[in-house]
Amino acid sequence: MVKAVVLGAAGGIGQPLALLLKANPHVTELGLFDIVNTPGVAADLSHISTPAKVEGYLPPNDGLKKTLKGADIVVIPAGVPRKPGMTRDDLFKINAGIVKDLATGIATTAPKAFVLVISNPVNSTVPIVAEVFKKFGVFDPKRLFGVTTLDVVRASTFVAEIHGDLSLSKEVVVPVVGGHSGVTIVPLLSQSSHPLPSSLSKEAFDTLVNRIQFGGDEVVKAKDGAGSATLSMAYAGAEFAAKVLRAIKGEKGIVAPSYVSVTADAAGGAALTKELGEEVAFFSSNIELGPEGVAKIHPLGKITEAEQVLVKAALPELTKNIQTGVNFIAEAYKTEEPRL
Repeated sequence: MVKAVVLGAAGGIGQPLALLLKANPHVTELGLFDIVNTPGVAADLSHISTPAKVEGYLPPNDGLKKTLKGADIVVIPAGVPRKPGMTRDDLFKINAGIVKDLATGIATTAPKAFVLVISNPVNSTVPIVAEVFKKFGVFDPKRLFGVTTLDVVRASTFVAEIHGDLSLSKEVVVPVVGGHSGVTIVPLLSQSSHPLPSSLSKEAFDTLVNRIQFGGDEVVKAKDGAGSATLSMAYAGAEFAAKVLRAIKGEKGIVAPSYVSVTADAAGGAALTKELGEEVAFFSSNIELGPEGVAKIHPLGKITEAEQVLVKAALPELTKNIQTGVNFIAEAYKTEEPRL
């Protein structure tokens, strides 16, 4: 019996994500929460012929608490979407408060749940959730994940395109490390399961890296103000959630990049910090998943000089993003105390 919860389930990411989780054979109960339309989304999904029972709640009458009760895994896509010209950092002021309130609900109702954060900017919202959990004394770094899977999905797709065969996109594996915005996204193309053609020019290589880093901007521009990367993000979120669910069920050897606290694996985190050459509280690297969440943080391994340059460029921005999240919670609790 596994209960999955989607917080922000009526939105552009939330609805297709909820659909994909309803279709996941490991999910037996699906709880949906949003500020509008959730009962309708739940009713719609409940007609789909899969075993998961679906319930949707709104904020009144302890709706968040009812949604989270008994949750095993919580996925958070809640927040406003990016608009043209808006960076992920611009989103912070709007989404930080939303994520803080949802994290408080999880801390008080489902503190043992695996929490997967999609809400942008992930580099800052994951530290926000961590700081809220610390305030309530329930922080377990092994159970908190920033979902960076979309960067991996994009890298796989774009490399398959370069090979001229999109049928390879499900086979191509490209580790993407760092964070989940702009220059903090570092694709390790030298470790691609399908090496790039030796004939690929430096200009084409740089274009590929830039497209992986700023793929979200491509979608925002194409939608011309009507939204951001919702469908691809829902797919990526469901893919990572499925891996966590399989690990919970005992499947071994599941490895995927995710943005986690380096304290989730003391030895692995220390090795990663040594590779980076400086301390950083959160970083996306290949993570081995287990029944308790993060089983192991893998090192970067052998990377090229060009990739080393990308990692070094990512660290200052990543550190700033993390501190922004930490500072937000510190300021918030100057005027209010966390209460169980």
